[in-house]
Amino acid sequence: MLTFDVITIFPEAFDSYIKASILGRAVKKRLVKINLVDLRRFTKDRHKTVDDRPYGGGAGMVMKAEPILKAVEEIKKKAKNEKQKIILLSAKGKQFSQKMAYALAKKYNNIIFISGRYEGIDERVKLILKADEVSVGPYVLTDGDVATMAMISAVARLIPGVIKLESLREESHWNLRVKEEERGKLEYPHYTRPEVLEYKKKKYRVPPVLLSGDHKKIAEWRKERQ
Repeated sequence: MLTFDVITIFPEAFDSYIKASILGRAVKKRLVKINLVDLRRFTKDRHKTVDDRPYGGGAGMVMKAEPILKAVEEIKKKAKNEKQKIILLSAKGKQFSQKMAYALAKKYNNIIFISGRYEGIDERVKLILKADEVSVGPYVLTDGDVATMAMISAVARLIPGVIKLESLREESHWNLRVKEEERGKLEYPHYTRPEVLEYKKKKYRVPPVLLSGDHKKIAEWRKERQ
């Protein structure tokens, strides 16, 4: 059985979708399992804060690394010896494709989705977890929840028994030899508090240029990474 773990601040947004139609039947038949993980459970303060202002300035807020890392740790403890893949939904990630969907369905039995929101997620999450940064298209959404639903739909339907094999063979995407188009990056890396993130006895620092207050250098740094 393929298990999807979804880390999000709005787990209720998934409820009606995962209970409906083909995906809902797949869950009932125990062909796939979908666990919704509320990120706010892993915060420390009474306000359950999951975001903070970005270093270097700029509009919007950035999702903090620490709650996400704790959430992933809990998932991993419950899913020992599973072939796992961690996917971070981001507008600057590699574009999702049918080829990627087939690879995920074939190689893994536990896929962890980190659903982003606001201006993005602290870049150190990707670094620490060695997560694959993925986008569902060359555009920016208000959040990663819809993108996560799309990926779950694309991968789950490839699991034997979810839909008829004949239906798959009739699709234009069945032939995976079609060349995939590359896309440019839409965003630069984001960082927020703490300035020094300590995780498993290693320290991960915010790039010094973002703490400099030099807006010209910050703009150049960001442009180089787009």
